[in-house]
Amino acid sequence: MSAPPSSPTPPTTAALPAVDHPDREPLVEHDGILTGFLPAPTVQCHAANLARLPTGDLACTWFGGTQEGVADIDVWLSRLTPGTGTWSPPEKLSDDPRRSEQNPILWTTPSGEVWLLHTAQTAGDQDTAFVRLRVSTDGGVGFGPARTLFPADERGGVFVRQPPVVTASGRWLVPVFRCPVAPGARWRGDDDDSVVMVSEDEGASWSTIEVPDSRGMVHMNVVGRPDGSLVAFYRSRWADAVHRSESFDEGRSWSVPMATGVPNNNSSIQVSPAADGTLLLVHNPVRATPGSPRRESLYDEIDEFGVAEGERPGPPAPVAADDDRPRAVWGTPRAPMRLSASTDAGRTWPVELDLEVGDGNCLTNDSRAGANHELSYPSVLVESAPDGSGVAHVAWTWHRRAIRYARVPLSRLRS
Repeated sequence: MSAPPSSPTPPTTAALPAVDHPDREPLVEHDGILTGFLPAPTVQCHAANLARLPTGDLACTWFGGTQEGVADIDVWLSRLTPGTGTWSPPEKLSDDPRRSEQNPILWTTPSGEVWLLHTAQTAGDQDTAFVRLRVSTDGGVGFGPARTLFPADERGGVFVRQPPVVTASGRWLVPVFRCPVAPGARWRGDDDDSVVMVSEDEGASWSTIEVPDSRGMVHMNVVGRPDGSLVAFYRSRWADAVHRSESFDEGRSWSVPMATGVPNNNSSIQVSPAADGTLLLVHNPVRATPGSPRRESLYDEIDEFGVAEGERPGPPAPVAADDDRPRAVWGTPRAPMRLSASTDAGRTWPVELDLEVGDGNCLTNDSRAGANHELSYPSVLVESAPDGSGVAHVAWTWHRRAIRYARVPLSRLRS
């Protein structure tokens, strides 16, 4: 991709047409962008992640059920075979009747195995979460039994969201975030921080690398740079800005995450590199304001038995005592869905394309009543050539009712 203009005009309209319901017909083209919805067999769908499988299929994983945090939430997978134009019927890849299984990732190891990683937690208690692993030896067609990869410990639960990275020397890095909780309280994210799980022996054993001063910084997304260094981007629990840090020793140490000029609403982001070094970021360019409506926590509609509000009465979830420390901000609107580009390793993001716009209401997770309007939790996979040509595959949550997909020519980010 060519260098971005120095003074771009922020986008005011969406590249894709507005829709009132998820139309799950074959993919259609809108102004050069191929778009459509994945089949959704459950009431709620959330947290898409894209990957290209060794079979050649483009795969998308997400979690679905009645409501995030409830035990009927499982991991699902759909495939887009080249030349078909239609996502396959989804396959359910997890089925724990006692735990909510969330945030799936598909990753192909250097040896060709396909790893499926996802979290498992009780009710809305992320401090109980651990990371499960299933391995495929046939290119992602079938997966072996689940086992625990990263258990919860004395620091609380362990969560994943972003794909692993392999360094030039062959070290495996899996960014995770920890979910502790104050005694006598329910989890709400106030003390979450980031660490990197590191393996020197292709996943046989793991050590933990702390990210300094990373409280409130989660969903660490590690990207390799052409010079061999690493840059990481973070979602902020404070709903202020995307944060950024660097490593110049293959992930053995990290700089303190610092705020960028990109707003963040305490919702997920993802970054993917193009072959020419350009970085593409998908995100909601929104930050919290002092007077904006807020909700108590992500799981404030779920009681201590893991039942959604309205299904069975339960006492309100206790929260941590007030103090002078920052608290996680929940409820900031999750829209528009924006694709941005950077040619300076993510220091600035001057090229912007809004894929879809809306009010982004996320003051409730209830998908059954249709009150949630968020466009969130995106995934981006760039497939490109050194000359800058290629496409960006993007998938995101649509109103927590479906996963929307778009294939965007990189030329759209130069026009």
